[in-house]
Amino acid sequence: MKSAAKQLIEKVAAFLKELQKPFVGREEEALVVTLALMTGEHVILIGEPGTAKSAIARRAADLVQARFFKYLLTKYTEPDELLGPLDIAALREGRYVRITRGRLPEAEVAFLDEVFNASSAILNTLLTLMNERVIYDGYNEINVPLWTLISASNSVPSEPEYQALYDRFLLRHFVKPVGEDKWGALLESAWRIEKEGYRAPQPILAMDELKKVNELVLSVDVSGVAPKLVKLYAVLEDQGVHLTDRRKGKALKVIAAHSVLQGRLKAQEEDLFVLKYVAPRDSEEAEKTYVVLLEELATREKALAELREVEENIREVKAYLAGLRGFDVRLFEYLRGLERTREKLKKLADSTSDEYIRKRALDLLSELSRAIEELKAKLAL
Repeated sequence: MKSAAKQLIEKVAAFLKELQKPFVGREEEALVVTLALMTGEHVILIGEPGTAKSAIARRAADLVQARFFKYLLTKYTEPDELLGPLDIAALREGRYVRITRGRLPEAEVAFLDEVFNASSAILNTLLTLMNERVIYDGYNEINVPLWTLISASNSVPSEPEYQALYDRFLLRHFVKPVGEDKWGALLESAWRIEKEGYRAPQPILAMDELKKVNELVLSVDVSGVAPKLVKLYAVLEDQGVHLTDRRKGKALKVIAAHSVLQGRLKAQEEDLFVLKYVAPRDSEEAEKTYVVLLEELATREKALAELREVEENIREVKAYLAGLRGFDVRLFEYLRGLERTREKLKKLADSTSDEYIRKRALDLLSELSRAIEELKAKLAL
């Protein structure tokens, strides 16, 4: 790999790490925004308010030194609010000109909150903006520098008039509140953000470098994963998860971007897991897609999912033991289950070449062994 390509890969990996730094439990949100920026595609984050969606967008723009525009849409939002007011002096001269400074037509990265509140006039503007990077305004055709539009919504639109807009978001992610196990870390992070803010102190990439990253993405060899991708599309279709032809084709860009993030210029099967951000239309389809990918792909994510399941089982056993008073016949069932899990963890730790997976497995093995000893002690009573 040439040194220039290697430097770009290192920079984009550093970008991802820095993007997620202030936020607890927002690794996936940071990843999906990073993939959108690497591919020059648009992304929508769907979920309840207060889950750091706008903060991640703002920080991402800081980290690439992008001209940024942010706006909350309501059904009363007028096009002037996004595009800029008309220049009255020019209008008197018979010229139709907008004052676009600091508005959407000059943005390289934009964040539109509650995007499906858009009126029909704004909806038509957004469709051409996202697809063609052009705004048709009066008699003018304005070419815009928009690289990525990041949007947010509390829900998936059901109205037919919004389906074309929704399909323009190649990447979709369903944001969930931080889990209970991370609430303590969340409080610490929130207090730190209150004092220090979440804005990036210095950029990691410049926009021209980001465009070179995009060129690198398009140089990735995806031929080896194409047959498996076609099979996945068929399996997803059988499960009721339908992708438009446009999404089927453009998914290759996201797969290639993930490969670059992993330091490779040749896509591997594990990169196909990013279909979880491309295929689903709603949260129900997201669950179906996740299950299909876990079953069909021998991926790092599959190993991580197994480790998370083991961690949850250990937590359940500990809670059960803490509340136990005296002997319970279910102790034998728990013991047999934990011993089977211990053997699986040993095999995983011995077989994996992923150092992170191996460390997680060994850490859980130690915790599991302690739980088994505690169970045996209860059985000796």
